[in-house]
Amino acid sequence: MDCHRLRRPVNALRRVFLRTTGAALAAPIVTAFEAWLPALCASSEVQSWRHGLALFGDLKYPAQFAHFDYADPHAPKGGAARQAAFGTYDNFNLVLAGLKGSLVAGIDLIYDSLLAQSLDEAAAEYGLLADAVAYPADFSSVTYRLRPEAKWHDRQAITPDDVIFSFDAFKNNSPQASAYYRRVIKAEQTGEREVTFTFDAAGNRELPQIVGQLTILPKHWWEAADRTGQRRDVTATTLEPPLGSGPYRIKEFEPGRTIVYERVKEYWGKDVNVKVGYDNFDQLRFEYFRDITVEFEAFEADQVDWYEESTARNWATGYHFPAVREKRVILEEFPTRNVGTMQAFAFNLRRGKFKDPRLRRAFNFALDFETINNELFYGQYQRISSYFEGTELASSGLPNDKELRILETVRDEVPLDVFITPYWNPIGGSPSAARNNLLEAMRLLEAAGFAVRDFKLADASTGQPLTVEFLLADPNYERFVMFYQESLKRLGIDVTVRTVDDVQYENRLRQWDFDIVVASWAQTLSPGNEQRDYWGAQAAETPGSHNVIGVENKVVDRLIDHIIFAKDRDELVAATRALDRVLLWNHYVVPQWTYGKVRTARWDRFGRPDLMPVYGLSAFPTIWWFDARRAARTTSRQR
Repeated sequence: MDCHRLRRPVNALRRVFLRTTGAALAAPIVTAFEAWLPALCASSEVQSWRHGLALFGDLKYPAQFAHFDYADPHAPKGGAARQAAFGTYDNFNLVLAGLKGSLVAGIDLIYDSLLAQSLDEAAAEYGLLADAVAYPADFSSVTYRLRPEAKWHDRQAITPDDVIFSFDAFKNNSPQASAYYRRVIKAEQTGEREVTFTFDAAGNRELPQIVGQLTILPKHWWEAADRTGQRRDVTATTLEPPLGSGPYRIKEFEPGRTIVYERVKEYWGKDVNVKVGYDNFDQLRFEYFRDITVEFEAFEADQVDWYEESTARNWATGYHFPAVREKRVILEEFPTRNVGTMQAFAFNLRRGKFKDPRLRRAFNFALDFETINNELFYGQYQRISSYFEGTELASSGLPNDKELRILETVRDEVPLDVFITPYWNPIGGSPSAARNNLLEAMRLLEAAGFAVRDFKLADASTGQPLTVEFLLADPNYERFVMFYQESLKRLGIDVTVRTVDDVQYENRLRQWDFDIVVASWAQTLSPGNEQRDYWGAQAAETPGSHNVIGVENKVVDRLIDHIIFAKDRDELVAATRALDRVLLWNHYVVPQWTYGKVRTARWDRFGRPDLMPVYGLSAFPTIWWFDARRAARTTSRQR
């Protein structure tokens, strides 16, 4: 409905009331109608159904498209793929991911969400469980219409009750989801197959898509009794295979060791356009390892089909075994185009010893990245200099005009360097450079109120020595952390390195019981509400959130809001770069390094589409398939 067309009768109504009743009586009637008018317009616009959502601009694919361009509709079904998983697991309850227990790899395969992401668009999603979505022009709510054919694996229909149950379960029991959906205040059934989510404010254009990412759980299964007669509990960990709706179900498992998924041949969504050419393997198997060396040996021995290499040393020196030379094992790198990365040594700002940014900057001067890169990483990495590294969202140089307009509103509340100095990391690589960097680090430490006493760095006012513990979960990190440790010790800092198992590590993180950890934050090409979980003040006090650092900064909160409520892509990019600069110049972390590609090795048993998705990395096993002829050649040559 065109609200502007209604203004003329409203004005005419005002004139009539003024002539016949006088201003005193006319005013409240006209005021009430004008207040009701936006709601009338919004309620009519919400009925404009769409087949998908794009954050900015138009969708690439029209309604009723046949399949994604990168998905092969003729891909054969069958075969198996074996993948490696690191650590252990003791939980199938997706609601408690990151809160209790260790979640099993691949559990998302058994579920569907309201929308499915396109892998060749920056921020676009199309209907999966929902066949249509609608929202008013002010983005104050969103309505999803479920497909009538959508079914659980027990053939029961997926209903609005399932959607509402799932929303409540995640929001009430998962810290990450609670932060992610904090602005969604209500979910209610508004039609036979319709669910409407109401937001706490208008203008948040990302919220409709965020809701569309919601994994839908079966209410009737979770509220029923298990085999022992006990009612299931969505707030508790479980190793009972859950009922799902997705393309796979759990076939068999051995807790902490293996998990096997089988393709659901009667899967309700196999002919939906967003699923055509997807989910081609009959079986997906994950083998668990607690030692990365043993994991690689299993791949080399053909116990695992697909391997993602995480260490530069092994990529440079570990792939000289016969199967590689014989081309039975294929090495391939896939460029990272869809993710910006910040990986860093992250300080726990909740501990007073890290409160001064000059001390945190000193830690950066103590890190000789160039020497570490050459001696440990075979020169493969480059230093990270942005929280959105590898994307157009990364700040560089001095702020441009659009960024400045945003930053000027907080000029008096941020470091001056945000405006006058491009962010930079110290450069080492030689004894003289390392020595000069350590001298600058000591100058910063002294400015922050520390002094060397009896060869130990101590708080000059209290005499308390500065002690730091690096808490690690991956033993592979020990090599570079111990290299870093030696530099910090030269400054008089008492440094310990502690490596613990996954469960203990997660528990200590949730309790904020650490000094420094190796942390990483993956950034999409269209950042938004997740930034509150990364850097927002509320998340700093929420156990299980991604604000590991404990950032509580009003300027950061305001810049996050600027990103979320951006009206177009240009404003989003400018606001994100402004946030990037403020985060960098507060020295909340010591940035580490990145490679920009995913290193993979695979036994030559698989086929893939000729056109690979721009933003899908390897997209394995999503759109790949088992190639029987390749597999036969690979196996016969092995014999």
